Amino acid sequence: MSTATQFSQDSEYLLMTGCTGLLGRYLLKDLLEAGIPLAVLVRPTRRQSAADRVESIVATWERQLGQQLPRPVVLEGNLSEESLGLSSDSEDWVRSNCYGVLHNAASLSFVSGPRDAEPWKTNLTGTELLLNLCRDTGIREFHHVSTAYVCGARQGTIYEQELDEGQALSNDYEWSKLEAEKLLREADFLDTKTIYRPSIIVGDSETGFTTTFHGFYAALQLSHVISKGIAQMTEGEEKPKFRVNLDGNENKNLVPVDWVSAFISHAIPKQHLHNQTYHLTPQNPVTAETIMNVLTAIHNSQDLVQLVGAETRIENPNEIERMFYENMQVYSSYWKNDPNFDTSNTRQAAPHLPCPMMDEDRMMMLAKAAVDMDFRWRDLPVRTEAGITG
Repeated sequence: MSTATQFSQDSEYLLMTGCTGLLGRYLLKDLLEAGIPLAVLVRPTRRQSAADRVESIVATWERQLGQQLPRPVVLEGNLSEESLGLSSDSEDWVRSNCYGVLHNAASLSFVSGPRDAEPWKTNLTGTELLLNLCRDTGIREFHHVSTAYVCGARQGTIYEQELDEGQALSNDYEWSKLEAEKLLREADFLDTKTIYRPSIIVGDSETGFTTTFHGFYAALQLSHVISKGIAQMTEGEEKPKFRVNLDGNENKNLVPVDWVSAFISHAIPKQHLHNQTYHLTPQNPVTAETIMNVLTAIHNSQDLVQLVGAETRIENPNEIERMFYENMQVYSSYWKNDPNFDTSNTRQAAPHLPCPMMDEDRMMMLAKAAVDMDFRWRDLPVRTEAGITG
């Protein structure tokens, strides 16, 4: 894996954050395949150097694709440190070589905390520090991955150009992402500011592959644990019913990671598509009933689950219900109907890239893939110039 100081000064690079997350690894693959020179900001871990982490991901893609991919420039740093933790040589390299930024790094923490903790630390402070780097190094093109849920608790139709409409926000994640967008809008030193707002990202629409297990997957994993416990009950012991306070017709906007990456990778090299905000949301949201059908069908527990209505208060919850609601409490703000997200800009920019239909069959495929993975993923360690990982 090459380091910044070993590269030629002749090429211009797109500086990317968040390449080690689920969406990031797809963007890394799609942009490298498209021939876009990338520099990636990556922090080391206790187990791996920054270069090793990136090489592991690229090598995994090469095994899956059966082809070689170009390598990005790896810049070791940290989004939450001044100057992003870059050495003076690396910052000079960015100044000489990078024309734009793709800011994909984010914390998905919904837990409220002080502004120096997550999700504020990554989502707001990290964005501010990255904007400072752009100003100091002359970068004038900014691509920002936000979230459709900056709309907060608003209902009705949410338009792509809207941001702060005085809405109530459901959690600190939404607050931090809204404030990050406002920071970006105020950055008058940038020529273009392109914002991508995906809704709830799930695994690959073709293979079901994922590396993160939030939201839908958290409910799936919890139901998996519960079903194992029920299966171990003695014969003749009455199996507990599981009441869910949903109507079943609530809409949730789930989008596959490969589609989100395909759209962003389509827009980045096309200047005429810049300076817009894009809702990356599905044409056909998934109903809560469909999600519950998938969660129960994969564990053969259809007869145990009852949708009792959104306004119903569950009195005297049994042990199974208590476990489920205690563990899913962090997502309680999303136990409601999603608004209607306008996608005019998105459909006009890429009419050839409709979002794959997230029907019950595809949801079952995603669920089975996660169960088969045992809800975890780790790239194989690799040997790089930095040494042997493991």
